[in-house]
Amino acid sequence: MLWSMAVNCEPTVLRYRPVAPGTLYLISTPIGNLEDLTLRAKRLLAEVDLIAAEDTRHTQQLLARYDIHTPLTSYHDHNKEEKTPVLIERLRQGQQMALVSDAGTPTISDPGYYLINGCITAGIPVTPVPGPSAALAALAASGLPTDAFLFAGFLPRKPGARQKRLDALAPLRETLIVFESPHRLLKLLDELHARLGDRRVAVCRELTKLHEEIIRGRLSEVVERLKGKTVKGEITIVLEGNR
Repeated sequence: MLWSMAVNCEPTVLRYRPVAPGTLYLISTPIGNLEDLTLRAKRLLAEVDLIAAEDTRHTQQLLARYDIHTPLTSYHDHNKEEKTPVLIERLRQGQQMALVSDAGTPTISDPGYYLINGCITAGIPVTPVPGPSAALAALAASGLPTDAFLFAGFLPRKPGARQKRLDALAPLRETLIVFESPHRLLKLLDELHARLGDRRVAVCRELTKLHEEIIRGRLSEVVERLKGKTVKGEITIVLEGNR
């Protein structure tokens, strides 16, 4: 632990006090429209000593938009085990730090969870700075029930694990939210239709961006509308629960 020194009025007497650790701020960033950065998020991004970003090139574009010059360091799934102790040590020394993902709220389908648990174990304060979230934006605009919902993230890629996950989701009454890549969208919708029935769904594409699109209807209807089309962009699917 580091210590700071304060000199008493008597020159031979020294008092020591521990340096307070810094805070890790979990800062939500825009999911497309850069105007969605909150005032608090903008201030903290400019004030902290370091920003840990999933993709520094992506985050640099956001910082340039707001003339923010805080140093960046990469923190992603491939370097989290190496970087976590380094970042925690800097926080222990009293530095203030922000964690951001490529878009939206940190730890939602990104490796921030690993760093946050390390900070909690080390007794370092962790503070959320709420803001944009693709999952919640899609849910709000879907027209489906919002009283209870389940965020399932990306479903497993391996067929066995994927089917097992779908079987577990099938009986749930909560509205379901999942992410999917555009080139696998139709396959997933077909799987949902086959295993969960012809439920209401909202396929939300490129939320908050110029080409934002929300397609609502029964799974069978939405599949027909998308057949033969090239789908691009970020996809969030909101599916009716087993009601």
